[in-house]
Amino acid sequence: MELLLIAALVLVGGLVIWKMSTRSAKPAAKRNKPRSLEALDTLQSWQPQATRILTTAERKAYLALRGGLPEHIILAQVPLARFVKVPTRHSYSEWLRRVGLLCADLVVCDSSSQVIAVVDIRAPEAHEKERTSQRHNRMDRVLEAAGIPLHVWREDALPSATGARNAIIGNKSSESTPSTHAPSTTAGYQPVGRHQADEDDGLEMREPPPSTWFDDIDSAPAPLAPAAPPAGIPRSGSSPRIR
Repeated sequence: MELLLIAALVLVGGLVIWKMSTRSAKPAAKRNKPRSLEALDTLQSWQPQATRILTTAERKAYLALRGGLPEHIILAQVPLARFVKVPTRHSYSEWLRRVGLLCADLVVCDSSSQVIAVVDIRAPEAHEKERTSQRHNRMDRVLEAAGIPLHVWREDALPSATGARNAIIGNKSSESTPSTHAPSTTAGYQPVGRHQADEDDGLEMREPPPSTWFDDIDSAPAPLAPAAPPAGIPRSGSSPRIR
């Protein structure tokens, strides 16, 4: 009996010692973890270089919208969080990670900056990667739920100024509620030809970071603890306003 009691005490003592050693090892591992990323200089390690905001196709679509809708405000590369409000009962940082920081290529606003439509310039459907398509689907669902009309224009079939106007507001006079997600009709579209590409000849091409950057980024779920949002994005206590 005494031997069993001694054996039990030894076993319990061993478990206690092992538990304490594992607890102390975790903070030690954190202390010894190399802080290589935190030690990097922001400017030296990520040397900034100015690039164009719009790709060639996006710029041509922007000019078409400007020409067809001179009375409207056309904005480019706007994060969804700037014109879509969501409840903040769940982690706002997590929503930003999932979809809020994705950018709409072109946003059409009325004179008071109220969003009336979003135009997304995309590669031909046959050339889209699966992850790119998934990202587009996430953004499409958010815009549809918010009641914001989405017009998808393909890079190889951009509209003229007249086609752009007809696509955005052409049906509003005959329909009280526009279709929110049907791709723009091909009326007024024109293939991107060589004469358009000649406009960029002789220019230093500094294309912006591709939208597929979001497909390749290694993003992990954000913690539910409050976190400071990126510059220009409202904190979790308040949602973006639409003026």
